[in-house]
This record gives sequence, C-alpha cells and structure tokens, in this order.
Amino acid sequence: MIRIRDISLPAREDGPEALKLAAARALGAGAGDIGTLKIRRRSVDARHRGDVRVIYTVDLAVPGEEALLRRASGGKIGPARSERYTPPSLGREPELRPVIAGFGPAGMFAGLVLAMAGARPLILERGRDVDTRAADVERFWGGGAPDPASNVQFGEGGAGAFSDGKLNTGIKNPRVQWVLDRFVEFGAGESVAYDAKPHVGTDKLRLVVKNLRQRITRLGGEVRFESAVTGVDIRRGRVTGVTVNGGESVPCRELILAVGHSARDTFQLLEGLGVPMEPKAFAMGVRIEHLQRDIDRAQYGEFAGIASLGAADYKLVAHTPRGTVYTFCMCPGGYVVAAASETGGVVTNGMSCSPRDGENANSALLTGLSPEQFPFRGPLGGMFWQRELEQRAFRLAGGTYAAPAQTVGSFLGRPHEPSLAPSYRPGVRYTDLHRLLPREIAEPLALALPELGRRLAGFDHPGSVMTGPETRSSSPVRILRGENRQSAVAGLYPCGEGAGYAGGITSAAVDGMLTAEAVLASLSDLT
Repeated sequence: MIRIRDISLPAREDGPEALKLAAARALGAGAGDIGTLKIRRRSVDARHRGDVRVIYTVDLAVPGEEALLRRASGGKIGPARSERYTPPSLGREPELRPVIAGFGPAGMFAGLVLAMAGARPLILERGRDVDTRAADVERFWGGGAPDPASNVQFGEGGAGAFSDGKLNTGIKNPRVQWVLDRFVEFGAGESVAYDAKPHVGTDKLRLVVKNLRQRITRLGGEVRFESAVTGVDIRRGRVTGVTVNGGESVPCRELILAVGHSARDTFQLLEGLGVPMEPKAFAMGVRIEHLQRDIDRAQYGEFAGIASLGAADYKLVAHTPRGTVYTFCMCPGGYVVAAASETGGVVTNGMSCSPRDGENANSALLTGLSPEQFPFRGPLGGMFWQRELEQRAFRLAGGTYAAPAQTVGSFLGRPHEPSLAPSYRPGVRYTDLHRLLPREIAEPLALALPELGRRLAGFDHPGSVMTGPETRSSSPVRILRGENRQSAVAGLYPCGEGAGYAGGITSAAVDGMLTAEAVLASLSDLT
C-alpha cells in the first residue's frame, strides 16, 4: 500500500469523499482507481482561525503502486510501513502465577500481555467491578459519603475510568498503537486508532475495561475484586507472597505493583518494609470552567460548531516568577467531578462522555511543585501535603463534600458573579480560594491567569469558575526500580502512574506492558 502524508482539507469540506478525492489528486490518479483507504492519522490545524483545516495521513491501495511511488516527489508519498508490536509468548505455564496489584491501565495491560503469553496472572483489585463502582460513585455525587473501597480512584479501570479517557501521549513506542488498537477492539470508537488527540469518554471506557477483563479471563487469567494487598512477604530480599484483605496469603515470586497514584496505604506499607522510594515532583491547583461555546469560538472562530471539528480543546502553559502553571486533562464538554477516596477530604477531577456535548469545558489549572517545597519531609511528603489540602477544603466548604469555588475575577481581587453554572456535584460553596491554597500554589495561579488569557481569549474571563482542590494530577511518590524494572526487592515490579513512571492512560498501559515483558523474561530464565 501507499502512504500519503499531510492531506489538508478545509474544515467545511471534510468528509470521506473529499478525502478520497484529495488522495487521488495527490497521486495523480482517479478517485475510482483507489481501492482500500485507511486513515492512519487525523488532526485539526487551527493555527489560523480564518482557515481551520483537517490534516490526514492515509494508507491506500491503488493499481500501479510501484510506478506511482517512482513518480512521487516531496517526501509526502511513500510505501506504507508500520512498526508493529508482537506480544511475547512464555511457552509454558509458570509454577507460581505472577500477581498484579491494581486493575487500572497499567495493571490491565500488564495482565493482558501476561495472559496472552500463557502466564495466567492473578490480578487483585481493591475496588469493585466497573458497574458496581459506577453506582457507588453516583451515590456519592448525589450527596452521600465516599466509599473508600469504591470511588473515582479505586476500582476496575482505575482513575482513568472516570475521566475524559484521553489516550494521547508523548512517548514514541510501537506499543502505543497496539494499545490504541486494543481500545478499539474492546469497544472504543474507531477514530481512537488514528486521531492525533484520541479520547474514549467515560461512558465507553466502562465497556472497554469489561471486555478487556473478559479477554484476560478467557486466556486463563483471574481478576478478583474487593481484594486489597495489605501485606507483602519478603524473605532474603525477595518477594515470596502477598497478604490479601489482612488474612489470605497468596504465594508468588513476581508482584507487579500497579496500584495507582492514590494508594496511600500501600505507599505507607512499602515504606514500612524498607522498599526504596523518593518524593516526586508533581502539581496541584484547581479546576477551571468556561462555557464550551466560548472555547469553541476562541479556538475555531467562524468554524465553531462544525461537526467534524467537535468540541475545541486547549493546552496552555505560563512561566511566572513564582513558578510554572499549566493546564492539564482538559475535558471539552465535560464535568468537574468529586474524586475523593478518603472520608473527610475534597478532591476534584475532570470527566467527559464520548460525545463531549456538555455545556461547560473544564481543565486542571496546576502549579508545578518540587520536593523542596513540600512542608512534610520524607518519601511521602507530597502525599501528606495532598491530604492536608483535601481536608482543609472539606472544612472550608462546610464538611458536606461540597467543593470550595471562586470566580476568576474574585480570585484576582475584582469581585465578579459567575458566568456559568458549575458542574461539580454535590455542589460548590463560594469562598476565597486563597484560604484554601498555599501561597506556593495561589501566587503562581494569580500571576498566570492574565498571561493565559492573552494566549487564549476569554480564559481569564472574570466570571469563569475555579473549583478546588485538584490534588491527584500524578503520583507524589516514585518507587525506585532498576533497569530490569524490579525494585531493590527482587520480584517486586513498581509500575505505572502510581509508582511514578507514567502520566496518563496510554503511557501507563505501555509501562504495564513493558513490565509484563520483564516478568516474562524473568520467568523464562527459570526454565
């Protein structure tokens, strides 16, 4: 097949027939000559608001490919070549099944690779299956208390199951495409395989994780819910087993820790066992909401509302004298959600469904923080700072799991009424966010907002609403590991976002795959 890069279509003319015609024109062929056409990449170029375009890379079959390739010039046309990932095979069942703690993206894809290799992994997930979990979360959002065993952070699918389901990543690895293809196979939209900024949506993610789990179990793996790892048995510097729910003992020689960035009790367990860890730089701040139609106009101008463009997003950064501020996990047409996993604390996060058709847009607005700034010392200093801020927010908002909120204008000293209805449930309580946020966070935010408003019109609109705190953007801890992906404790494999080695669904999934491959290499060495 032939690959054509950088096919540029005006946004108003985007569509399958226009794409086919443009591909044929690039080749000097007739549209009728083109057989199979497969989209490999799609992106939106909105750098010029008066001429928003959709950019494609496609693979296609056409008669006389060799002659067409010889005539091609300019570097945009060439043979279709892709680096493909092939999952490894163990060739036999291990004497002891490898154990995975956690069934978020890292644990799911580690489990899938191990199961495909014939290793029959045992996956222990402290939370509940995704359907039960969704009901538990809905009760919390409706005014109940968070369930520490089943919430936005813990349960089948991990924290990503209640998010926008963004799958874009900056890492370059053939495993990335394999992960995207699996998402499509298990129920995500086809565009996930080729969009430059792929997203699944929390509604479809629930189907994906169930189908992935069922594939693992059909291949001989096992997933146990409500099964927290409460102890790790170590003898002579090596893992020999785990304790589940404070009672059951499960022998193992390989333990993949894919526990997520909110497994605070696990971090404390590991510290007590002497597992090497260190504090990691991370970020905290607030969620900021705007009307989605305003973001669409700011990004697309007169092209706002064109169906093929969808809801507009953004990614912004500002470097201030007091620290770097950036947007993260932007959710077009989404919702700010209650994401606490402990009683007595308030945590915010963002979520979108697959259509991204909510009235508001939101994103995290975060200040980068280094371990030197943490008020608490030791490997878990950032974790304790998170908890302190979450508990302060709970008290400030009245102890009902409402979240503290403030308009941008009021935060900057120019009182202003909200220009939108905040989406956070069970509700917000307007207050002074300077009473919530330490100066290490509040001062950079105040300096950055006007600068970000110059980069994206309306971002610092005085009626926009900030809701806080956003504390769980990434892990505040790194569990140290060597080149063989093992901790100093042999057989212990820290993995994914919670261990400090990933920053999103796809990068966590790839880290899980690489860790599974390291486990398989270790198992092969035992033969």
